[in-house]
Amino acid sequence: MSFRFTELTVKALPIGKHFDASTPAFGMRVGKNRRTWIVQRGTDRRIIRVGHWPQMSLSEARTKGKQLLASTLLNHERVTFQEAYDLFCKTYLPSKKPRTQYDYKRVLKRHYLPTLAPKRLDAITSYMVAAITDDLVHTPSELIQATSVGKTFFKWCIRRHYLTVSPLQAAQLPKPKKRKRVLTDDELKAVWEASTEFGGSYGALVKLIILTGLRRQECAALQISWLQPDRITIPLEVTKNGKEFCFPIGRTTQLILESLKTNWHLLLPTYPYGPLPFNTFAVTKKEFDKLLNIAPYTLHDLRRSYRTNLSRLRVAPHISERLINHASARSDLEEIYDQYTYWDEQVEAVQKYDTWLSDLLNLRCGAHSEST
Repeated sequence: MSFRFTELTVKALPIGKHFDASTPAFGMRVGKNRRTWIVQRGTDRRIIRVGHWPQMSLSEARTKGKQLLASTLLNHERVTFQEAYDLFCKTYLPSKKPRTQYDYKRVLKRHYLPTLAPKRLDAITSYMVAAITDDLVHTPSELIQATSVGKTFFKWCIRRHYLTVSPLQAAQLPKPKKRKRVLTDDELKAVWEASTEFGGSYGALVKLIILTGLRRQECAALQISWLQPDRITIPLEVTKNGKEFCFPIGRTTQLILESLKTNWHLLLPTYPYGPLPFNTFAVTKKEFDKLLNIAPYTLHDLRRSYRTNLSRLRVAPHISERLINHASARSDLEEIYDQYTYWDEQVEAVQKYDTWLSDLLNLRCGAHSEST
């Protein structure tokens, strides 16, 4: 049955399926509890949901319905998850940072493709996706990442008109548990000594995080070309906040970096697979922790410990935040009006920390060679 849709007429439509006289193939399906905007397309005259009234107004629904009906892309309703994934990797991901591309591909391949690859997108229900995410409740960080990546992917599918509603639309991103773990001096010393015993790229990476507070991915990506005698400059393509990060380094860090230089451009490659940045964190840390007898910790806890110990040494917060490259270190207004780099203050803070850590680890008085 056709009606000329207005805000008043759609509100009064009886139970059943109705189409707009002014926009053929666009209509509304009225049930006992819900009114759904629809379009009818294809040779099989299949119904595709556009949205629900009143959350989506008539004008919004009509515009979206026209877009779906006028689309020149073939067989949108028959696109599979695998086909959408391939196009997502080809058109959406290339503009993202390499680490972001890697994370999205890893999550989609690991959690979604094994189950959903052959399924048509419009046949994927919230129950199917929930079955995937429910299996991750015991790994909160992976659950958060899988939900976030899934939401982004399905929103992209909607923008491409492959879907009208995301099966993750109602999913709530789990709130990450706030970690406050800071290692004690004895624990920090134990981790350092285990790093010396363990050796390799991972042992050096742990020491560099203790010394600089770098994020693990930024540390693993370190290259010889980023080094100068007294500083490291990490390009914006690698940093989390997308800003170039230049920071001073102390004597202990300099010695470790010198010992890592090889013919490869990377300082911390993944052995024995060739010149690739170190990336086997979980497996290697499990082996590494067998050398320790301390409470559970993460590599990010070492970064938090670095920042906390800077405060212990009476380093001003705005200097400490710069040294760990926090995006919140400066407001937009400060970045405009305060062009001073605070470099000398950062150098002083790093030297103070290096002295404190060397005393803690008994690395002073000519014993620096132990750090390598």
